[in-house]
Amino acid sequence: MEISDGQLIPERGDNALFSSWNIAFFGALALLIILPIVKPDPYWTILTFIPDGVLVTFEVTVISILLSLVVGLFVGLGRISRNILINRIATVYVEIIRGIPLLVQLFYIYFALGGILRLSPFISAITAMTICYGAYMAEIFRAGLQSIPRGQFEAALALGLSRGQAIRKIILPQTIKIILPPVGNEFIAMLKDSSLVSILAVSDLLRRAREYSSTTFEYFEAFTVVALVYLLLTLFFSKLVGILEERLDNRDSKKN
Repeated sequence: MEISDGQLIPERGDNALFSSWNIAFFGALALLIILPIVKPDPYWTILTFIPDGVLVTFEVTVISILLSLVVGLFVGLGRISRNILINRIATVYVEIIRGIPLLVQLFYIYFALGGILRLSPFISAITAMTICYGAYMAEIFRAGLQSIPRGQFEAALALGLSRGQAIRKIILPQTIKIILPPVGNEFIAMLKDSSLVSILAVSDLLRRAREYSSTTFEYFEAFTVVALVYLLLTLFFSKLVGILEERLDNRDSKKN
């Protein structure tokens, strides 16, 4: 059995009051409400200190996931291309990038290339995450494209469609439904990995907590709040992915 961030997505039909998702989400939410009431200093102070960090975390994650989807689509198409050169370039990109940790890529792009290209910390963070997750998205797109029966592609060609039209009008719409769960998983993973951009002085959620704790020395309290916020965000978006997947399935079943 494969274990991944997909395990966060609630099981279909699991609407029990004490389901694992409900316990985790509402338990974390309750703690985030109770702690500032019981002990306003420092918990309420921390909550008022980090909102801009949450916004930056969202900005980095959303921009990076959108760009990595574009990169992943083109590289994924390159991975199944019959052109040897394109196929080889796409494959080498995927193998190299997946073999280098995201943290190393962040350091390399900001410190090594940053001096040459003069990239800001924010742009460096988005670039590194796009390049890194683009490789993983490429494999998701490749697997999704190859899961569509070859006969559909051949039938589209027989009807007079070009290869590009067949992929765009016949193959990709079906692929999107197939790749939705793994893409959702990658979004959740990227949301958590975005905490690494704090090493580049990007004022994300983790960076703001570090700034607070470095002056007050209240590390336990600051990182407790950060952990609860990340948990709420990942559980919330995992729920959205599960709902979207279920709606797509229901729409397809109505068509059939």
